Amino acid sequence: MNDRSMPDVDRVAASRAAVIARRARAQVKSQLAEGTRTAVDVFTVATIDPESVEARLRVTEFLGSIPGIGAIKTPRILESLAISPRKRIGALGSTQARSLAHFLRERAKSRGEHHTPRVVVLAGPTAVGKGTVVARILSKFPDVHMSISATTREPRPGEVHGVNYFFVSSSEFDHLIAQDELLEWAVVHGTHRYGTPRGPIENALAAGNSVLLEIDIQGARQVKDHMPAARTVFLSPPSWDELARRLEGRGTEELDERLRRLETAREELAARHEFDVRVVNDDVNRAAQQVVDLMGLTEE
Repeated sequence: MNDRSMPDVDRVAASRAAVIARRARAQVKSQLAEGTRTAVDVFTVATIDPESVEARLRVTEFLGSIPGIGAIKTPRILESLAISPRKRIGALGSTQARSLAHFLRERAKSRGEHHTPRVVVLAGPTAVGKGTVVARILSKFPDVHMSISATTREPRPGEVHGVNYFFVSSSEFDHLIAQDELLEWAVVHGTHRYGTPRGPIENALAAGNSVLLEIDIQGARQVKDHMPAARTVFLSPPSWDELARRLEGRGTEELDERLRRLETAREELAARHEFDVRVVNDDVNRAAQQVVDLMGLTEE
């Protein structure tokens, strides 16, 4: 359907969407030009999340926004990498993506760019595999500070107080809220409260360590409000059927509880576009590596 046959309401909506998209791309280019984001970081997001603003950047506007490259050097770089100037980052072939990634990382190394400690918030629907992905990350990067949540629910078999969660009473949780000791808190699945202690996160960042939070959707929104620089990552299942299969296979909930959690999961999946980046957990090792990449970490 062309613009002339498009209804006025649809035409206005499409026009607004185009304006929003242009502004979002302009913001990313401005962040590159001002040095508030690195080229490696923008490229990493683009190659992990095809729905991201970064993935929709053309390679010419991407490279042209990097200080020290600009519009003059961009054509020569693209020619040396055999990349068409019409390409968008998210549409690069695997060989082209590897070549550009290598160029960007070598350039960052030569310029002495270093990792800056970052807070990454990992959220997603129930049974998507957040805990498994987190465990894989911590096994390779033990210096990452894993935030331990406080919760009013009872421990599941094998869970340890102070390791998996801080298990507290309702009155103790009320005290934490009153003393402003929680960065965020929320009621999850309509029953129990979960919250993130503020102090350990601030201490870890001050010590130069990145922080990983595994929390629910409501909590992720609160963290983003309080810490705009935090990166929110939504962990998605490969499909709805796979999510239901994983929940049933976990075997920790009765049928009524599973149905209630699946209903919550539908609402959570609808919020995926609120997040900075989306990672699909179709392979645990790949998903864990992508979260690590989004934290800006490299394995020693």
